[in-house]
Amino acid sequence: MKLASSRTRRPLALAGVVAATLGLAACGGGSDSPGGAPTGPPQAGGTLRYGLSQAPTCSDPAQSGTNQTLYVTRQVVDSLLDQDPDSGQLKPWLADTWSVSPDGKSFTFHLKPGITFSDGTPLTADSVRKNFDSIVAIGGVKAPLAASYLSGYTGSTVVDPQTVRVDFGAPNAQFLQATSTPQLGIQADATVAKPAEDRCQGGNIGSGPFTYADWKQNASVTLAKRTGYAWGSAIFTDKGDAYLDRIVFTVVPESGVRTGSLASDQLDAVSDALPQDVPQIEGGGGRVQFTSNPGVPFGIQPNVTRGVLRDAAVRTALLTAINRKELVDTVLGPQFKTATSVLASKTPGYVDLSARVKFDQDASKKILDQAGWVPGGDGIRAKDGQRLSFAVMFSSVFAGNQAILELVQQQVRAVGIDLRLEPTAFADAAVREKNGDFDADYYNSSRADGDILRTTFGVGQRNLNERAPEPKLDGLLAQELSTIDDAQRTRLIGDTQNAVLDQGLWIPTLELSQAIGVGKSVADLKFEASARLQFHDTWLKR
Repeated sequence: MKLASSRTRRPLALAGVVAATLGLAACGGGSDSPGGAPTGPPQAGGTLRYGLSQAPTCSDPAQSGTNQTLYVTRQVVDSLLDQDPDSGQLKPWLADTWSVSPDGKSFTFHLKPGITFSDGTPLTADSVRKNFDSIVAIGGVKAPLAASYLSGYTGSTVVDPQTVRVDFGAPNAQFLQATSTPQLGIQADATVAKPAEDRCQGGNIGSGPFTYADWKQNASVTLAKRTGYAWGSAIFTDKGDAYLDRIVFTVVPESGVRTGSLASDQLDAVSDALPQDVPQIEGGGGRVQFTSNPGVPFGIQPNVTRGVLRDAAVRTALLTAINRKELVDTVLGPQFKTATSVLASKTPGYVDLSARVKFDQDASKKILDQAGWVPGGDGIRAKDGQRLSFAVMFSSVFAGNQAILELVQQQVRAVGIDLRLEPTAFADAAVREKNGDFDADYYNSSRADGDILRTTFGVGQRNLNERAPEPKLDGLLAQELSTIDDAQRTRLIGDTQNAVLDQGLWIPTLELSQAIGVGKSVADLKFEASARLQFHDTWLKR
């Protein structure tokens, strides 16, 4: 299929001032732009054609990281629990009941009866055990998020065919929420027995409402409805079969092509609808659905072992050198928020640190002056013969990244910092991250739990800062993981956000919002708690 290009496509880079004129102010987080979805009783059948902005990286939910990948993998696996996107409360899914030991080290789940994988084999307590064991075996390089959720895992015990107890060596306060994520979704024995690489080729077998029908790497993915599905999440409107017969995901990197194809009815929904594309989407009878992502907002993560970023004064100066409101107003639009902390505002445990994350270039200049960084003839500072220059590596997992960083580049130059941009393919960035081969990295990470601070900044976790152990921050991260009391844990998460800023380990820019262009025939396309798409309740009006 040849996809149409948008006739009204405008370049994003620094021309996003159009965002302010699009009339979007009435659209809040999680809401639609003007133009209603179909109404009436849901209709079964049909194929939904979806345009992804990036290629999925792997068909294995346990190894999934990007939003575009998770839009696909979420549909083929179920999780032990689900998380209500509105209240944050955990709800039954594969497990109908669960309990936690008083010491927070053991978690017992009782599975619903009669659940099967799409190959016909039963989903049992032993299936859960094998899945968690396999994630630990794969390890943090291939499955960093999944492995971090099982930190301290000592094993699972099959109490009976429908009951499993999951044990940890220390209290693990984040684990219940983690069981609602696709990374800990349960797959069949035939899948978890495969090597990690073989689990990325589209042959994964889950218990979810859809199955893999076709996987063409870097091109397309086709999912088919699983008939006989009868154990849907308590959050689903209907617990039985999905309404759609098939979902065809096509990789369409160019935003204008995605928008033109949606407007011309060649696609039914698309990722990363940009502000300048909204009028054309609405003109075709469609709408844009927005929701804010919880987790760590977009920001610059300095490698504190490299070059000028070893100087804490430079990292501190960056915090106040960036005009975040200008980033949102110029490049994006009112559906996006400025970052005001190390956590996004939708995340449980978020603390508003806007007094620290503010625009004050005079303060930045003063910090750099006091640290001995002297402006040169071209305005860029230097110290002991070293120019105040560093590179930021980024990939285009979000369509606005380059334009945002180009504006940041201009802003920080005003205080004497030379920020260089290094656009990098996602796969290449992963290799460089593993090797610590970068000055700074720009990205975000989504999760509806404050424990994402531990997985991002913990020395034994992702730690792209490449930092050494530090008693205060490491102590807070360890306490957060082991504290069962909700109020105390919330306080620790707040203290951790301050501690990260104290060391200049994250330079927040803006909060990510998912912006999904939706055609006029699509109804009930929904976001789950971590702002990924859930297609079970979606239907097409024909």
